[in-house]
Amino acid sequence: MDGFKRRLRASVQFRLSATLSLAIFLVAVAAGAFAFVAAIDEAHEMQDETLRQVAMLFERQHMTLRYPTIDPIQGDDEESRVIVQYLADSSKAVGNDDALIPLPFPATLADGLATVNVTGEDFRVLVRTTARGERFVVAQEADVRNQEARESAWRSLLPFLILFPVLLLVVGDLVRKIFQPISRLASEINQRDEQALHPIDERPLPNEIQPFVVAINRLLERVAQSMDSQRRFVADAAHELRSPLTALSLQAERLGAADLPPVARERLRPLTLGIERSRKLIDQLLTLACAQAGAVRLPGAISVHSVYRQVLEDLLPLAERKQIDLGVEGATDTQVVISEMDLFTLIKNLVDNAIRYTPPGGTVDLSIGQRCGSVTLQVSDSGPGIDEAEQSRVFEPFYRSELSEETGSGLGLSIVKAIAERAGAQVLLGFTDETRKRGLRVSVVFPTTAG
Repeated sequence: MDGFKRRLRASVQFRLSATLSLAIFLVAVAAGAFAFVAAIDEAHEMQDETLRQVAMLFERQHMTLRYPTIDPIQGDDEESRVIVQYLADSSKAVGNDDALIPLPFPATLADGLATVNVTGEDFRVLVRTTARGERFVVAQEADVRNQEARESAWRSLLPFLILFPVLLLVVGDLVRKIFQPISRLASEINQRDEQALHPIDERPLPNEIQPFVVAINRLLERVAQSMDSQRRFVADAAHELRSPLTALSLQAERLGAADLPPVARERLRPLTLGIERSRKLIDQLLTLACAQAGAVRLPGAISVHSVYRQVLEDLLPLAERKQIDLGVEGATDTQVVISEMDLFTLIKNLVDNAIRYTPPGGTVDLSIGQRCGSVTLQVSDSGPGIDEAEQSRVFEPFYRSELSEETGSGLGLSIVKAIAERAGAQVLLGFTDETRKRGLRVSVVFPTTAG
């Protein structure tokens, strides 16, 4: 009972179904009782009309009555039979057995319908007076009449008994269908990603739900404006910091070209590296802001190998400094539908991360996998990999593993995810060596191909 009450309070759909079911039950009980009483009255009226028709037939045909003493004929039902006798013959009744005719009806009965008790049984009687002045009685046992009336009344209730559970099922199904737009709306909102802040279409929804949807759309609009303001702030801040850092970098280069003492040159090197890291962080912030803002870049059928070559040309010096074997596996090329700049930025960030986190003397491989209706771009390295518990968090901006000793901004995979989502692709993380749980394999799955 507690579970029922809790569900009744929590679910509008269940409350509506329960309320409608209770209302239908009460209406059905009231209608059934009314129909039952009305059916009994109608059955009694029809039985009284039968007595009238028998009386009219007797009077119209000028019949005469005699009371045989032979045994009842075959098929005669003593309880349901209609008795016709002269009222004056009541004095000729023998004993108190209602099976023997004539019966001792009271001689004082007035013309018309009445219920009288004769020989311990209730009879429904109709008394009439003929044109010759003879009074006669047409009678039938009341118990039989009442039983037949009740049976007729119960038969009239059969549609209620059959339709009531059917009506409950229909009401439950109708309530469920009425709430289906709300369920579809919840499913649609639940399937959205965090960047999808476009308004919800309120036209197919009921009028009672539309104000709620309008409020959600206004909230989404405010959230979108807030996120746009944050992106603009990050982009503006990064853009404003780029110029002074570039100036600092040039000053550090000029200072490094000067004739400096060994101690000063040793202290200049960390400064130069710090400025370079700051420049890279600012570039990645600008790239992330651009990727999240959804800048308009027309997609096209881009050759994957051509982008791979551009990335290798840019990052090969970094790989050579760490003696890392950087290359492309397989000679089969394919095309994906995406902006060339977006694909270049995505692959470059993956390869740059792989080179930075792979120990000297390791390997970084780029490959292409094709399946029916999808193309998978993979970047695999021989580094330490990412623990399974952290794989869901590494896409967060500025997140870096506590076990990592490599310096970085923690924005590379965030940029990759933002670009992939905008292109309709999926980013999957795994291990290069599944047995030893070593090495990181990043797969970018594009659902459609071109060419």
